[in-house]
Amino acid sequence: MIENISFLSTLLFVLVFTLLAMRVPIGVALGLPAVVVIFLKEGQVSGLAIAVISAMEDKFLLTAIPFFILASVFLTSGGASARIVKFAVSLVGHMRGGMAASGVVSCTLFAALSGSSPATVAAMGPLSIQGMRENNYPLPLAAGVICTAGTLGILIPPSIVMVVYCAATNESVGRMFLAGVVPGILAMLMLILAVRIFLHRSAIKQPPWAGWKAISRNGQQAFFGLLLILLILVGIYGGYFTPTEAAAFAAVYALFVATFVYRGIGLFRGSAWRKPAEPQALAVTRNLAMLPLVPLNLFHRDTREVLVAAAKVAIMLLFVIFNALVFSHALTELLIPQAVAETIVHWGLPAWAFLLILNLLLLVGGQFMEPSGLLLIVAPIVHPIALMLGIDPIHLGIIMVVNMEIGMITPPVGLNLFVTSSITGLGIIKVMRAALPWTAVLAVFLLLITYVPAISLSGEIIVEYLRDPFKWFPDL
Repeated sequence: MIENISFLSTLLFVLVFTLLAMRVPIGVALGLPAVVVIFLKEGQVSGLAIAVISAMEDKFLLTAIPFFILASVFLTSGGASARIVKFAVSLVGHMRGGMAASGVVSCTLFAALSGSSPATVAAMGPLSIQGMRENNYPLPLAAGVICTAGTLGILIPPSIVMVVYCAATNESVGRMFLAGVVPGILAMLMLILAVRIFLHRSAIKQPPWAGWKAISRNGQQAFFGLLLILLILVGIYGGYFTPTEAAAFAAVYALFVATFVYRGIGLFRGSAWRKPAEPQALAVTRNLAMLPLVPLNLFHRDTREVLVAAAKVAIMLLFVIFNALVFSHALTELLIPQAVAETIVHWGLPAWAFLLILNLLLLVGGQFMEPSGLLLIVAPIVHPIALMLGIDPIHLGIIMVVNMEIGMITPPVGLNLFVTSSITGLGIIKVMRAALPWTAVLAVFLLLITYVPAISLSGEIIVEYLRDPFKWFPDL
């Protein structure tokens, strides 16, 4: 048993950075050094078991993650992505830079279904980039826009990264989800404005305006998929179900929409709601007769494929999260968070300086680590410091999520870069250069989010107003 805390702390970080430099998977690079250090500190194997149990204590909220992933895969496989792209194109495609703007809108809308940035790029990228290429957009421009807009997948609720932050800090998932709505819309508008400015003098021709009928038709087709975010927010914030129950509901709802409403997978795949020349009454009767068969989709081959695909993503992510939790527990055992907190408080930093340092730390860390793992390490350390400085913990969470967004498009571990590269065939360096102008937009957005907390907290204020409008006008 080794009791020298300084030696063990140094050993922990040396092992982590050595394994990262050797390109060992991030989960192993975090978990293995933590296990070694805990074993050396405790001097017995039973200490490892205690550490693992302690690391997972009060982390039941993380069980929501596999359900949100499953809901995303169901809707993607069921055809929600194609409907969202059509709706976005009909909505803004006729504007200057409209096809690129429609890609941003598509990513924003799909972010409400996926909770993941790479998943948003993978689902929206092929269709949006193809649409831009058909309208003579340069491939690097199309790739850069989608790569960046896909980062909204972790800002627009329901967000897996937000769930991880709340699990690490015991904050409210409902408040975090609400806090992400207004910043997500603002980020979308800033990217659209940047696109319009960038293409101000471009000779690229835009498709004609689709008309109100097309917008209405495409909106109706995408409606059932997009309804999910409203149901989740109302359910959680209205107290109808917990975040984990909301995630389970999302998975069941997504299965129903994908198999019965959109009919992209399952028993009814390819079956039209109304056949040519079929009387409306007969069509209604026929579709109602299908309803009792919906549960049978659970045993269909398409459903099994979706379950396997979702399981692969969930296992990979949860493996990283589990090891990050063990690493975080090792930090706590070595009293590192307490030491960092005491040092920063001793410096007497004002809140704005603390947030500046935090942003720099997260921007660097986001280049090398997966967002969930980085959050689980940093959030427990900075959360109590932020509270002491009077920073709202929900505002802090949104700041951290936006930093994770930028990390998704910065090398060497920016996952969105690799997904975009695989979609377009462009090299990583070319995709990185293509995303650079739009990364600058996100950097400006980060400054706004950091120093204008009202943006992050406005969602909750709006909901409170809708609940009781007269609260704000007591003289009426």
